[in-house]
Amino acid sequence: MTGTDGNLVSAYVNDAERDAEASVRPKRLDEFIAQHRVRDQLDLLLQGAMRRGSPPDHILLSGPPGLGKTTLANIVAAELGAGIRVTSGPAIERSGDLAAILTSLAEGDVLFIDEIHRIAKPAEELLYSAMEDFRVDVVVGKGPGATAIPLDVEPFTLVGATTRSGLLTGPMRDRFGFVAHLDFYAPADLETLLHRSARILGVPITDDGAAEIAGRSRGTPRIANRLLRRVRDFAEVRADGVVTVETARAALTVYDVDALGLDRLDRAVLTALVDSFRGGPVGLSTLAVAVGEQPDTVEEVCEPFLVRAGLLARTPRGRVATEAAWRHLGRTPPNGTFAAEAPPAPDLFSVEAGEP
Repeated sequence: MTGTDGNLVSAYVNDAERDAEASVRPKRLDEFIAQHRVRDQLDLLLQGAMRRGSPPDHILLSGPPGLGKTTLANIVAAELGAGIRVTSGPAIERSGDLAAILTSLAEGDVLFIDEIHRIAKPAEELLYSAMEDFRVDVVVGKGPGATAIPLDVEPFTLVGATTRSGLLTGPMRDRFGFVAHLDFYAPADLETLLHRSARILGVPITDDGAAEIAGRSRGTPRIANRLLRRVRDFAEVRADGVVTVETARAALTVYDVDALGLDRLDRAVLTALVDSFRGGPVGLSTLAVAVGEQPDTVEEVCEPFLVRAGLLARTPRGRVATEAAWRHLGRTPPNGTFAAEAPPAPDLFSVEAGEP
């Protein structure tokens, strides 16, 4: 979605950004920052499999976009010393497409399927036998003369990634031997990541500069790296090339990313709720028209973070701006006074915060 809507703080990636992302992507498990629980569990899984000399169990990685699921899939292949084939659920429209991929795998290879919850039903059913028995049945012909030809598949490891694990069918989920959920990064982990990315990109950065960018990155490494590249541009063109806190603030002001990590569209949604609808409730379609965007853009790009940040609430009657949203926009809440004591800030990076 980024690139089409100009949203710097969208966690989705476009084709033009993949090369830039790959340049700072960690290659080994010990280089992977944060996600310590998942990293330790994966290390045990891979080390055990290598000692037995057999492929590890199939792996399912779930969590919001931009947290490192693709990176972990590549790391699994690198740690095993195996090849990797990459595809996505929407790209597999027919069972024959999947059969062609599976039969081309070498022994021990890793097959990575991104957005696996969107795989076509016929292909999903073909995948069941491949995952369990390393065999696929290819149907030749149509009608009464159709014949199923069994084909053996070399032992492989499937790594599936999904941003919406609830859409996976039960039979699919049960066939994964290891399931991991990736959580949002804490600011300190994002600072470590930014220092590493800055070294790779050759960008001088101070500790407070990294902290400033990390605080506006929504707990998402992809957003942090994207903001770092934009701040680098500003520092090289309008400053001395060093990313300091002052440079970061000035650059992100130019790109309309505020101190909470909200961008123009996020603030437009809150402003419409507060100024045009007195805080709501208001329906999604009406809100989307008010800000000049498609409803799915508002729902998938803006709302997840606004809800996690405690700025917007979804109710049966529609969307409602919280008191924190009024305060963030510098408005007085409907009761006429600010709260005497602000409620504690939500923990955006806890497991309880959930998926967007």
